[in-house]
Amino acid sequence: MRKAIHKISAFLMALVVLFSTMSFTVSMHYCQGELIDTAIFQKAHTCDMEMGGESEMKMDGCCNDQEIKIEGQDELKLPVADLNIGQQVFVISFLHSYIELFQTTEQRKNTFFDYPPPFIVRQIFKLDETYLI
Repeated sequence: MRKAIHKISAFLMALVVLFSTMSFTVSMHYCQGELIDTAIFQKAHTCDMEMGGESEMKMDGCCNDQEIKIEGQDELKLPVADLNIGQQVFVISFLHSYIELFQTTEQRKNTFFDYPPPFIVRQIFKLDETYLI
């Protein structure tokens, strides 16, 4: 359960970083005050009224395009040089104490795994007639 929560939180944090650094443009095309087309990452399609062919009357100012630019964050790292001495000492001492929590302990080798159990010839509890109830 703990690993699943850890993986989900790591995935969500990665999405936050991705969306905070991503820049994109929303392009919209209006014709006679009505929204005709909307596009993300590309230019919106026009309604072809501004072409003004021989059979069509060219209407001035009936169509316009609007773009909304959403800028993402450029820098993600906080430079260490901007921290004052007190903050640097705090960060170093915190990291040192946090790393000390995860020191590995020496594991003893269990020698019982190297040898198989003895072969049981008789059931001793039946011979002695001692039963645990």
